Amino acid sequence: MAVIAEAAPVPVGPGLSMFDPIFVGIDEFGQPVYITLAYRNLLAGGEPGGGKSGLLNCIAAHAALSVDSRLVLLDGKLVELGQWEDVADAFIGPDITEALNVLRRLQVVMNNRYAWLRAHGRRKVTALDGLTVITVLVDEIAYYSATVGAKQEQEEFVALLRDLVARGRAAGIPVVAATQRPSFDIIPTSLRDLFGYRAAFRCTTPNSSNIVLGHGWAEQGYSATDISPTNQGAAYLIAEGGIPRRIKVAYLTDTQISGIADYAAWIRRPATTPAGTPTEWEAVA
Repeated sequence: MAVIAEAAPVPVGPGLSMFDPIFVGIDEFGQPVYITLAYRNLLAGGEPGGGKSGLLNCIAAHAALSVDSRLVLLDGKLVELGQWEDVADAFIGPDITEALNVLRRLQVVMNNRYAWLRAHGRRKVTALDGLTVITVLVDEIAYYSATVGAKQEQEEFVALLRDLVARGRAAGIPVVAATQRPSFDIIPTSLRDLFGYRAAFRCTTPNSSNIVLGHGWAEQGYSATDISPTNQGAAYLIAEGGIPRRIKVAYLTDTQISGIADYAAWIRRPATTPAGTPTEWEAVA
């Protein structure tokens, strides 16, 4: 796990912010598609190889280059988000104990931020507050919630993730999660509906598509089963209060990811801070 000191202003960089719209691809008419993630969460589901990791990498790239962002990555396979490890405050592989520890720490940070907001008569964090947006990316919910660890640990993971998705966004802690097992045991309706953005990549059944997008969309003609198996990166994206929009996610090659990650690590090099001053993240380590 890499812990990066809380940098004041990033010395050199493009000046992106997590409060800025994030470019994720184009729609079926060739128009650019943006999402604003600071106050939303995103769920991506679909069969293996559909393009979910491409979407996560697009968001990770924006977060890595943002001056007001910190990254927390959970990747059971180690390789889907592994190239971003050097710019992440925490990178968790196939270890549910570490995953639980990180989620507990995030819960403490979230509670502390809500206490601060309450003391100032506020309801949400803004770009002017000087607090970093802690972007949490989880590649494969099912690995931690249904595969590795004891049943009690899996249940605690689901409970902590649900709490973070439900309360974290107003505290500047958005969650981006992906699964290749879109089923009710992995994504219950009560959890799915907490995600402001939902992206359904190719699914094998209309029911799987509905589990990601919401009940009834497949019957209205928005079914991810219509996406060709060879059309990787194509998905239906839905936002709160909208209708599914067919998009093609921007794709970053491994070489491009490596270049962006190296540059992001350089601009995030530790800044000089007063000796013994813990960061918000380190204070709950």
